[in-house]
Amino acid sequence: MSESTYTSRIQSLGRQLLSMTDLTSLNDADDTQSIQKLLELASTPCGKVAAVCVFARFVPVVRPALEGTGIALAVVANFPEGAADAQAAAAETEKAIADGANEVDVVFPHRALMAGDSRSGSALVRACRAACGERGLLKVILETGQLKNEKDIRRAAQIAADEGAHFLKTSTGKTQPGATLEAVGVLLDVIALYEKRGIKIGLKVSGGVRTVEQARQYLQLYEDALGTGSANARNFRLGASSLVKDILTVLT
Repeated sequence: MSESTYTSRIQSLGRQLLSMTDLTSLNDADDTQSIQKLLELASTPCGKVAAVCVFARFVPVVRPALEGTGIALAVVANFPEGAADAQAAAAETEKAIADGANEVDVVFPHRALMAGDSRSGSALVRACRAACGERGLLKVILETGQLKNEKDIRRAAQIAADEGAHFLKTSTGKTQPGATLEAVGVLLDVIALYEKRGIKIGLKVSGGVRTVEQARQYLQLYEDALGTGSANARNFRLGASSLVKDILTVLT
């Protein structure tokens, strides 16, 4: 492969990854200034991200900045604890959508599931999905690194899928490990199963994805499971902040 061909392929990959990235900042120290700085990376001469994901309190800052760009506004709910209070999580979700969010990333009650309580997860996802209605996407953060084994990851994914999640997401990024290829493989098994039933569910990989090479591996895993060329922003996302900077290094 010639150097020019290699460069062209890497740049094509970079643009693709950028278009599927949820540019994210969920730090306790976030303030208006830091979020405005983040927004500078949302739309670049090399392309734009799929969404900007922040705490709900920053909706008034982010919403007007994204207006007319085609970039979605995502906020988190039940974050990062993953409490088992379905009513509270649904209220957060409903308010976020009413305030102008397009997507809500809600944390699944993973601790309750590990304690043998699957009903809380079902109730919470169902309530949050109802709160989104037809106005917003619901991404369910399963916190896969905190679940004990593959069986628990699969069970959490199935519960979220059964209750109407639009996306299954790996991690809050607040615990270790975050995303892993092994956990994503389990989520893709579930996604592929539901796709055979005519139910389309997306995948969001989040938690420690910082480089183009890491992102490429997850993209490859997705397309190995669901078909070459199948990934796009409607069904595959990468939740990250530093990843965007690495992508832009490739593209510039």
